[in-house]
Amino acid sequence: MKLTFYAHFPGGGGRVPRKENQRRQKINHEIRAKEVRVVEADGKMIGIMTLSSALKKALEQELDLVEIAPKANPPVCKIIDYGKFAYEQQKREKAQRKQQQQQQMKEIRFKWRTQTHDFNFKVRHAKDFLEAGNKVKGSVMFRGREITHKEIGKELLKKFVEDLADVSKVDSPIRAEGRSITVVLAPAKTKKKK
Repeated sequence: MKLTFYAHFPGGGGRVPRKENQRRQKINHEIRAKEVRVVEADGKMIGIMTLSSALKKALEQELDLVEIAPKANPPVCKIIDYGKFAYEQQKREKAQRKQQQQQQMKEIRFKWRTQTHDFNFKVRHAKDFLEAGNKVKGSVMFRGREITHKEIGKELLKKFVEDLADVSKVDSPIRAEGRSITVVLAPAKTKKKK
């Protein structure tokens, strides 16, 4: 069973449904502290005052008293237009989510005897992954006595890094990991489109 919460609006006609946890901040009469530290919309500190005085000051300016730091002692409240504040906050969060594009790690595996055609084919795939914004891990695998050819594997990875230098940067340098040698490449910073 889903519960619906209602907000009562003074002078309004009836009850208007409000989603639970719709707001993160308490505003106006929802604030329960006896004293609050008040800040104006432009960031100017007014000081500590009683809640009733702060509410009166906000009402005089036809703005809202919004609790922005409830855990502070006393809680910090700002006199602002809550509608604009919520809109700006929503815009900032949306922009942050866009910037936090999740990167995936793609792995390209080579053998120490990888031929030129196969190598070039795998480099093209790695380039596609990097241009899509993913990290690429290049690794040369060794089996049994092949481990004696580590220098060939290192040279192969150096060539791999060189061939992708225009679209990537080294995130983790070439190093041995058990029976393989690896390198991690991250996408190079691309110019933002206008």
